[in-house]
Amino acid sequence: MEKDEAVKAVTKSLEKLDLNAYPNSKSSTKITTTSISTLQYYRLPEKTKPPSLVSLCLGLVGKHLEDIIEDLSEIAVNFPADIKMAMAAIARRRRLLNDDVVVSLADGSWEILDISGSDVSDLGLGKVVEVCKSLRAVDISRCDKITITGFSELVQNCHSLETLRCGGSPRSDYTARRCLGIFKPKLNDVNGDSWEELDTSEIASGAESLRWLVWQKIDNDSLEILSSECPRIMVNPKPSPFGFRGAAVPREALPNIKLDDLVVKDINPSTWAVCGFTPRAIAPSFPSPAEMPIAEKFRLAFVERDSRLAPKRAKNARQHQRRAEREWMTMSTRAKALALASEVSKSLYSRN
Repeated sequence: MEKDEAVKAVTKSLEKLDLNAYPNSKSSTKITTTSISTLQYYRLPEKTKPPSLVSLCLGLVGKHLEDIIEDLSEIAVNFPADIKMAMAAIARRRRLLNDDVVVSLADGSWEILDISGSDVSDLGLGKVVEVCKSLRAVDISRCDKITITGFSELVQNCHSLETLRCGGSPRSDYTARRCLGIFKPKLNDVNGDSWEELDTSEIASGAESLRWLVWQKIDNDSLEILSSECPRIMVNPKPSPFGFRGAAVPREALPNIKLDDLVVKDINPSTWAVCGFTPRAIAPSFPSPAEMPIAEKFRLAFVERDSRLAPKRAKNARQHQRRAEREWMTMSTRAKALALASEVSKSLYSRN
């Protein structure tokens, strides 16, 4: 009955169509509101794409990931690279990502690595970057167990690294501030006597390929240092249709994104929202008094300053020694006699 009424309504609306045979006429074809609403009413609903079998299997495995972590190194040997990355993303969301898990899943074809907020330390990161040398984007924000050693391993092994996300917690912010020297070009040999003796390979060092640095709570001093001494690194770029300094901002460098979101987009979020799981609260980025004693801060600052000035002290000591030797040669009669005797002996040996 309803179908017959709908057909009658459509027929009546079609009869009201004004089909003008003359193109220059001002009248145009009109469809009544009744016909539009009727056609919209009988429009077929859009079907959502069902999840793939791989996504369903990953979701099931992810819910019970803690049961296979001990044997994960043997299980994941023959897994494809995308499956390993998806499992690492699930483990990170479930707060199960540590050194053993990330090393077991690391694959040489990975181009992104997101271990933010995990328990990965310098040891695990060092082993991963030895395997994944083609990384272009890395997120180590809120990784409180990663120190300057992990930063150095990352820069030394990943020569294609373009985007780095760091900071996010007081400890990570402190580590990032200490690692500013890794990003800047520096001299490998500071003991030379003159600039003419330096080789070009000794000047170009550091994170040469790094272009984008995402550090949301960067302090003004660090930002000024990077802007003046390393302008090729763009800090916290903003999304813009015109790019940033003439270069298009990659997705990995945009704010408030997760590098591994695309890997798990087809997996049901209930996989990492398991029973009893409560996300760890992110600590504020401002330093708290209980974070580190003031004496420890002074000690670390003294050690850092001492290590920075050690090459300069050694160079000054050598210069003073050479100056003292020259003064001794010019002032001492015995030294002059020894020098003349050595020259005479050399000339005699050359004649023979």
